Amino acid sequence: MDLCLLALAMYLGFALRLTLLLAPGFHDDLLVSAAAFPVCVVASLYLGGAYKVHWPQASVEEYARLARSYVMGIAVFLCFNFFIKSLTIPRSTLTIALLAGIILIGAMRASWRLSELSLSSHDSRSDDAKRAIIIGAGEAGAFIARDLQRRHSDIIPLGFIDEDRAKLGKSIAGLPVLGGDESLFEEAHRLGANVILMAIPSASGARVRKYLDMLSRLGVEVRVLPSLHELADGDVGVAKMRSVELQDLLRREPIVLDEAGIGAVISGRRVLVTGAGGSIGSEICAQIMKHTPAELLLLGHGEDSIYNLIQGIARAGGAGTVPHRPIIADIADWDTMERVFRASSPDVIFHAAAHKHVPLMEDNPREALRVNSLGTWTLAQLAGRFGAERFVMISSDKAVHPSSVMGATKRIAERLLCSAQAAYVKTAFITVRFGNVLGSRGSVVPLFERQIEGGGPVTVTHPEMSRYFMLIPEAVSLVLQAASMGRGGELYVLDMGEPVNILEMAETLIRLHGREPYKDIPIRFTGIRPGEKLHEELFYDSAHVGRTVHSKIFLSTLTDERDGLIDEVKRLLAHDADTASMRERIFSLSALAGG
Repeated sequence: MDLCLLALAMYLGFALRLTLLLAPGFHDDLLVSAAAFPVCVVASLYLGGAYKVHWPQASVEEYARLARSYVMGIAVFLCFNFFIKSLTIPRSTLTIALLAGIILIGAMRASWRLSELSLSSHDSRSDDAKRAIIIGAGEAGAFIARDLQRRHSDIIPLGFIDEDRAKLGKSIAGLPVLGGDESLFEEAHRLGANVILMAIPSASGARVRKYLDMLSRLGVEVRVLPSLHELADGDVGVAKMRSVELQDLLRREPIVLDEAGIGAVISGRRVLVTGAGGSIGSEICAQIMKHTPAELLLLGHGEDSIYNLIQGIARAGGAGTVPHRPIIADIADWDTMERVFRASSPDVIFHAAAHKHVPLMEDNPREALRVNSLGTWTLAQLAGRFGAERFVMISSDKAVHPSSVMGATKRIAERLLCSAQAAYVKTAFITVRFGNVLGSRGSVVPLFERQIEGGGPVTVTHPEMSRYFMLIPEAVSLVLQAASMGRGGELYVLDMGEPVNILEMAETLIRLHGREPYKDIPIRFTGIRPGEKLHEELFYDSAHVGRTVHSKIFLSTLTDERDGLIDEVKRLLAHDADTASMRERIFSLSALAGG
C-alpha cells in the first residue's frame, strides 16, 4: 500500500504542477520517479522499524518514528535525483510529491486508528457496565482513558476532573474535562458514575484522603493508580488500577534523593545486609541492586526468608546483573561472623537484623539482648577490624525513653555503636532511627486485615494510641541517603510526618473493605500490652536535634559514651536470671547508656 500511495504522490506532484494528462516529454521522468521514490522511502521505513508498529494502537512516538524514517527516505531519493542527470523534476513538483507522500501514508495509518476507536465507541457494552470519572487529566489519566476505550472494557469513561484551570472545558482523549476537585461530587451524581479512577500517581496521601471523604456519601467504587515508586517500570494502564489501600492514604510528597551520592557509597563495593530476608532488609537489597554493587551478601538467620528473597531477586531480573550470595548465620555468634568477614571482607554493612516484636521480647528478654545488643556489637567490632568503610544500623523510635525490652536493647545497641566509632575511627558508624513501617511483618495492618476478612472484631489496644508510620520504600530510600551523608558517629532520625491514630486507621481499613465500622465489623479495645507506649517519640530532646542537607532527615546529638557498657551486657547474658530480673537489668543498662 505504501508503494502505491507513494507512486500516487509522485504522480500528483507532476499532475498538479503541469496537467492531469502529462505532456509527452515528462512521461519518462514520471515513470522513473514513481518507481525510485517509493522504493527509497519504503526501504527507509523498513529499516526504521515502521513496519513493526501496530498502527491501530499507535501514539505520537510511533508517528514521530514514521516522520524520521520518511525524511531519511527523502534524503536518499534526493541523492538519487542529483546523480541521475537525465531526470528532470520541477522543484514545485518535487515539493508537492514529498508533502503528498507523508500525508497519504500518514492518513492511511491514522484511518486504521480511527476505525479501531470507532469500533470501540460502538462496541456493545453489557447493561451493567460501570460508568467512570477519571481524576487527573495528565499523561496518566489520558493513557487510562485511551486504554479503556481500546480494550472494550466494561468501564465506560465519562470525563475528567482536574485542578488545572487551563484544561477546563477542553477535550482530552475524546472526553471532556468536567471541572476541578470541588465539582467531583456534583458531576459524579449528575452523570451517574459508580466508579472513580484516580490517575494521579504523584498524589499525596492527604489528597487521596480528601477524595475518599468527598465520595463516601456516594457509595462509589474508588480505584487508584499506584504511587510513582510502584510504577518505577513506567507501565501505566488499566491493569495497574487497583482498590485504594491504606498505603495510598499515607503517601507523602515524592522524595528527592542524591542518587549520585548513594551510588558513590555502593557502586563497586561489596555490601553485606543483615536481616536481608525481612521486610526492611529485602527492600534495602532491592534498592542497593539498582546501584550495581560488586557483590551483595544476603545474611539472615531464617533460611525460608533468604530463600524467598533470592527467588524474588530472580523474578525481578536482578539475578544475572549483580552477584549475590546467601549467608545463613546468627549475628551474635562471634566465631561464625568472624569467618563471614574473613571470607568476604564487606566494604559496606547495612544492619537490619533485630528482634522487633514488642510483646514477644517482653517474654524473651535474654534473646532480645543477645541479638539486638550483643549482635550489633559483634558486627560493629568485626566491621572495624576488617576495615569496612561504613556500617549503617537500623534503629527504632522505641529506643527513645524505652518502655519495652525491644526498645531498651535497641537503645543499648545505639550506644554500643558509639563505642565502636571511638575504637575504629576509619570506619563510619551511622545509626538511622525511624518508627513503624507499613507492610512489615510486625505491623499492625496485616493483623487488622486478617480480622476484617474473618468478620471481626478488630482489636485495638487503646482509643488514643498513636504511632508513626512510613512506607517501606520511602524509609529505605532515606536510609540509603543517610548512609551517603554520614561521616561517622551520627544518629539520623527520619521525618515520619504526623503520628497516626491506630483507632482511625482501623476504621479506615474497615471502610476500604466496603464495610462500616461498629455496624458491619465491631471494634474491641484490649488494653495496652506490656512494654507498649500510648504515643511514641523520635527524639530524647528536641532541643538537641539539627537539620541536615536533606529535609526529611534530622541529626540527633548524642552524649559521650559510658565505658564498659559491653562488659555489662556480657555479664548480664552470662548471669542466670529469671525473666523478670533480666528485664529489670536490661532497663537499668539502657538508662546507663546515656541520653
